[in-house]
Amino acid sequence: MDHLSKEDRSRNMRAIKSKNTMPELIVRSLLHKEGLRFRLHKTTLPGKPDIVLPKYKTVIFINGCFWHRHEGCRDCTTPKTNTTYWSEKFSINVDRDKKKIKELELANWRVIIIWECELKDIPKLRYKLLNILHIES
Repeated sequence: MDHLSKEDRSRNMRAIKSKNTMPELIVRSLLHKEGLRFRLHKTTLPGKPDIVLPKYKTVIFINGCFWHRHEGCRDCTTPKTNTTYWSEKFSINVDRDKKKIKELELANWRVIIIWECELKDIPKLRYKLLNILHIES
């Protein structure tokens, strides 16, 4: 049973930001320190990627493990109440993610997904990004 009322739970859920989140700010700071320039939330691209690196024709999505269902991650839990609702919600999120990634790839964009749990090891994340972008570190 949820310890919050339906109204309190709804208020909490509405307060969750979709832009300029702490994970986004961390990745943006990392990219900026590497001298990379980027655009944010470009609405003309499918899925409004969190970060767009036009020079590299690359987009970056910073996904929460919970909301976007990072397989095998300990943060990818399912609430014990209202499981039907959550299963449908997660399924819609995952399907939408796959569709947007496919659209971007068909338009010749390289897509990088950074999972929230990857932010726990910044040096490893930095190496991953620079390796994908083929930048000397």
